[in-house]
Amino acid sequence: MTDNALKVRVPAFPTYTEVRTLLPILDGVAKSAVLDMLNAIFEQTGTPQDPVDWTDPNAWIDERLTGAEADLAHRIWEESKSTVNPRHMRGSYWLINRYELLVPDTAGVYQRTDRGKAFAANDVAIVREIDEAEGLLQLLTILATKTRARSADLLPEWGDFLREYSNFGTTSTIKDTLRRRLLNLVERGLVAREGQALYVITPDGINYAAPGTRARNDPKRDVLQAIAAFNDSQRRALRERLGQMHPYRFEHLVRELLEAMGYDDVQVTRASGDRGVDVVATVQFGITTITEVVQVKRHQASIGRPVLDQLRGALPYHKAIRGTIITLGTFSSGCKDAALYPGAAPIGLIDGNRLLDLLYEHKIGLKERPATLYELDEEFFTRPDPVEHVGDALEGMDGEPSS
Repeated sequence: MTDNALKVRVPAFPTYTEVRTLLPILDGVAKSAVLDMLNAIFEQTGTPQDPVDWTDPNAWIDERLTGAEADLAHRIWEESKSTVNPRHMRGSYWLINRYELLVPDTAGVYQRTDRGKAFAANDVAIVREIDEAEGLLQLLTILATKTRARSADLLPEWGDFLREYSNFGTTSTIKDTLRRRLLNLVERGLVAREGQALYVITPDGINYAAPGTRARNDPKRDVLQAIAAFNDSQRRALRERLGQMHPYRFEHLVRELLEAMGYDDVQVTRASGDRGVDVVATVQFGITTITEVVQVKRHQASIGRPVLDQLRGALPYHKAIRGTIITLGTFSSGCKDAALYPGAAPIGLIDGNRLLDLLYEHKIGLKERPATLYELDEEFFTRPDPVEHVGDALEGMDGEPSS
């Protein structure tokens, strides 16, 4: 792979809001001064036994920096209105330099470029150029083929992309590049974050993921929209099908889910004498095995505190130390407040949306159908002809133009 084919070069990828905040602050500052400050901060990493607290710049700047480095750090913190912590701006520094949003003059002092001005104004061309180069458009395309996804669901395809187009290859780096780019897309409204770290592409994200989004007949956009719409329809269909299941069959679905989640010896109780418990299972915590009881409510109404109190009261009967209520509906505020009441056995609450998320995560009642999009590799077709390189090399060797 040639160096020009590399993408996703910026680690610690920042939000664009942070970059736009820093541009006017660093305009007129020597590049060496910024680098000196970042290096002075980076050298103070601490240890696991003696970690360094970077949460409050008002406290740590004067404790750990001196002179011009402290002055610049204070300026960044104050002029950003306490939104940019100098400890965490290295990603913005890399992006600013990589894409020439600020360029040092002959004296080494940063000056804002036309590209920097366009980026600050949210010019679509420059923003899209960076998004394409840093893999954000590819990430949107991956996410568009899924209904809702955790980071772990995106890692295989994202990792394949990085291994082909970047120098990043370690597991930790792949995870970090993914996490930071998702945060960037969430801030811009192209991706929405739901519940327990679930991500879903928004309509704006679908439109942005396809080139020429203003065109009425954009095949790629149409495909992504169709996939997203189909997945949403399947989620609604799943909820409806669950609501129509026989209660006993629904309890067995929960049993299959718990087994997929790593629970052992999962048993559906008999209809009578269960004292409000529908499923009993064991789960391993370190070297300890504990018993957990589950009550299943297929109806989609709100669950109140009496149901929780009944389950908590049944714990001793099953020699369990905690319980869980799983419902297609929701929970009242009183039920939520009582779930983690101090001194009482904990009761987990899984509502309808969370249940659907778990079923998707563990592929219970669902089949995953891969969707692959092939696009022309424009970079491949715009590479210089290899023959031209040979001629250039010969010309440089003998001083004579090659024939």
